[in-house]
Amino acid sequence: MPALNIVPFVSVDNMMRLVHAVGIEAMLVRLADAIAEDFSRWDAFQKTPRIAAHSSDGVIELMPTSDGQTYGFKYVNGHPKNAAGGRQTVTAFGVLADVGNGYPVLVTEMTLLTALRTAATSALAARVLARPGSRTMALIGNGAQAEFQALAFRALLGVDRLRLHDIDAAATAKCLRNLSAFGFDLTACTSAEEAVRGADIVTTATADKRNAVILGDNLVGEGMHVNAVGGDCPGKTELAPEVLARAALFVEYEPQTRIEGEIQQLAPDHPVTEVWRVFAGLAPGRTDARQVTVFDSVGFAIEDFSALRTVRDLLAEHPHYDDLDLLADPDDPRDLFGMLMRAAPPRRAA
Repeated sequence: MPALNIVPFVSVDNMMRLVHAVGIEAMLVRLADAIAEDFSRWDAFQKTPRIAAHSSDGVIELMPTSDGQTYGFKYVNGHPKNAAGGRQTVTAFGVLADVGNGYPVLVTEMTLLTALRTAATSALAARVLARPGSRTMALIGNGAQAEFQALAFRALLGVDRLRLHDIDAAATAKCLRNLSAFGFDLTACTSAEEAVRGADIVTTATADKRNAVILGDNLVGEGMHVNAVGGDCPGKTELAPEVLARAALFVEYEPQTRIEGEIQQLAPDHPVTEVWRVFAGLAPGRTDARQVTVFDSVGFAIEDFSALRTVRDLLAEHPHYDDLDLLADPDDPRDLFGMLMRAAPPRRAA
C-alpha cells in the first residue's frame, strides 16, 4: 500500500526534465490533445471565472475546476513590473486531487506548464479558425510566451515562417537566438506594421497592464487569424475595437472573457462563440477564406486541468518527480495529536 502521506511533486527542474524526455513539440501536441478531449466534455466540468485579487502592481488568481471525479486548481500571478527587478511576470503552481477522498495526487510547478498549455490552446484554436495552409505567423511581443507559441503553431499547423516584433529589441534578439536551432524562417521586424505584412496568423502576446492598441484596424487584412494572448485582466487589451467589430470572435469561457478579454471593450451582448462548441461540431469556426477571426484567449481552468492530468499520466512513464511529505498520516485517523508526539523530544526525568 502506498504511503498515504506522500504526494508526487514536480519541481521546476523536474518539469524541465519531463518536457525534454517527452520532447517539446510532442509535449505541446499531448497537451493540445488533452485540452481538446476535455473541451469535448465541457458540460462535465464545474465552471467559474477565476478568483482574482487585483492591485496596482498586478493580480493574483486562483483557477479551480472539477469534472466530478478529479479536482484541479492553479495559483497564478501576473505582475508586469517584475521583469525590471529580475523576477518572472507570471509564476504558477497547481494541484490535482481525488474528489472521492479529497487527497491531492499531484503538486507541480506551473510556470513552465502554463506557458506550454497556453501555446497549445492557441494552436488548437487556430486549427479550426485560421485559413488552411497558413504557414506565416507574426509574433508581436517576444517575451516569455513567444517561443512556446512558435513551436506549438509549427507542431499543430505547420507554421514555419515567423515575423518577430517587440518594442524591446533585446526581446526580439532573445527570441531569434532561442528559435535559431529549430528550423524556422525568422525575420526581425522594426514595427508591428512590418511584422504583419504577409502574415496568415498574428499572435499578440504583450505584458503591459493597460488598454493598449498593439494591433490597429489598419493592420488586420482580410482572411487573417488573430491570436490575442496578452489581454487577460480588466483594463488590459491589445486590439483596436474596430478589429473586434468586424471579426468573428471566439473565446474560452464567455463569462470570464467578458471581464478580462479583448471583448471587455464591446457591448455585453456582442456575439461571441465559445471555442469548445466548434470542437464539438455545434458551431462553425472559420466560414470563408476572407473572414477575419479572433481567438480572444485569456486562459481558463479546464486548460490547466488538462495540463495537470497530462503531467500526472506522464509521470508513470517518466518518473521525474520527488516524494513530498505533505499529508498527515497518523496510525489512528482520530489521533492527530498522537502523531504530533512522534516528534516530541525525550522528556527529562523528574
